[in-house]
Amino acid sequence: MYTNVNLAAPVGVLAFLCACFVALVLFSALAFAVTTRRGWLAKRVLQLALMCAGVYFGLLLAFSLVSSERVLALGQEKHFCEIDCHLAYSVTNVQKTKTLGNQPNQTTAQSMFYVVTLKVRFDETTISPTRGNELLYPNSRVLTVMDDQGRKYEMSVEGQKALEMVEGKQTSIQTPLRPGEFYLTRLVFDLPADATGARLLINEGDLPTHFIIGHENSPLHKKTEFRLEARE
Repeated sequence: MYTNVNLAAPVGVLAFLCACFVALVLFSALAFAVTTRRGWLAKRVLQLALMCAGVYFGLLLAFSLVSSERVLALGQEKHFCEIDCHLAYSVTNVQKTKTLGNQPNQTTAQSMFYVVTLKVRFDETTISPTRGNELLYPNSRVLTVMDDQGRKYEMSVEGQKALEMVEGKQTSIQTPLRPGEFYLTRLVFDLPADATGARLLINEGDLPTHFIIGHENSPLHKKTEFRLEARE
């Protein structure tokens, strides 16, 4: 299973919450030391805070440095481990086209449209027998296409609008799912003609994920991306 973490998600989240609790306690102790003018106590608290921060961020960087970059082929899945690794994402098809839509509302790409078909499913094999059938609401997602030159591309607003005028409104990637359910959605990107090695990165958009040990969003952590190869 390919995931967005290289440390079990519950462990990473628990470590983050513990770090936040320790930081709160140390901040309170420092505030007490300052207001009561106990310089020796403030010094000890600062020393302890620096030691704890060093240990935590040392582990954060250690897991980032041992992570591996992966580029998934069409159909290969990436599971997102927010706590449990329930949601699986895969690119099932990529089409390249110069234009989208029908006349008179046809839209022409600045160079080349990449129309990416994304499949999102709730992997029912990842739940316990007692979970039930409630909807799962995903955390925020960020989608970015990158090429071999290191350039980054967001979704094309004009291209997406033209696609949806023909195919209808596409399913939002924030759509909640029940176990076993899935949906397909189509995403449009506009890439220059000299773009090579196009890859789609889907990651979480929440700020705290950048400070969770083993999380793909943490500093220097390698990514798991999707190769955007058009079917012939």
